[in-house]
Amino acid sequence: MSPVVVRFLGSGDTFGSGGRFQTCIFVQSAAAGFLLDCGASSLIAMRRFTVDPQQVDLILITHLHGDHFGGLPFFLLDAQLVSRRTTPLVVAGPPGLRARLRDAMEVFFPGSSGTAQQFALDLLELPPHTETPVGPVSVTPFPVVHPSGAPAYALRVVCDSRTITYSGDTEWTEALLPAARGADLFICEAYFFEKSVRYHLDYRTLLGRRADLACRRIVLTHMSEDMLRRRADIALDCAEDGMTISL
Repeated sequence: MSPVVVRFLGSGDTFGSGGRFQTCIFVQSAAAGFLLDCGASSLIAMRRFTVDPQQVDLILITHLHGDHFGGLPFFLLDAQLVSRRTTPLVVAGPPGLRARLRDAMEVFFPGSSGTAQQFALDLLELPPHTETPVGPVSVTPFPVVHPSGAPAYALRVVCDSRTITYSGDTEWTEALLPAARGADLFICEAYFFEKSVRYHLDYRTLLGRRADLACRRIVLTHMSEDMLRRRADIALDCAEDGMTISL
């Protein structure tokens, strides 16, 4: 069985704490290459870590904040004007994705949303709690608690018989339990070390529910300066930009 390789191209928070790129995780399997989220700095991160955008067949979006989906206009324009993409691309995310992407493209590059691509672009809005085949992977979205003007999801992705769950951004919610259960890798945000705030997770809460999550491995991401200062006190794995994991 060929390995599934997970590369953290961007592991930072909204504000680039620690000089990290915003959320962008590249997963490569024998069947497909796909991104989990595409923050505004994602295309820069891909260049930095030599990931060819042509390797990306699918982009999965957890929610519609700029540090998680704001790289899509740049990715699509690069595909049209620089990479000269000809292979199909699927972008899947929560309800509201189509309208928000159109609006973002018009804000950043007026007129760009009406330009016809030279490649097939399929935009999918995923229903909650429903396992949906998306190309060679299957995706199950779990609604979480993070207002973004549209539903926010944790995503459970099955690819080449491996399961990767990504929390997106959320405060603690019991929805994370079925999302993470049995996963080979649970990528989870941990914004603060022990400070409890609305709409984000803290490390202490997550550690206290570690056994309940029942996943094989947890890697923390989306960490603030507060978390980065406490790295020596953290018992779970922490992502770094450029970090690679084989499953």
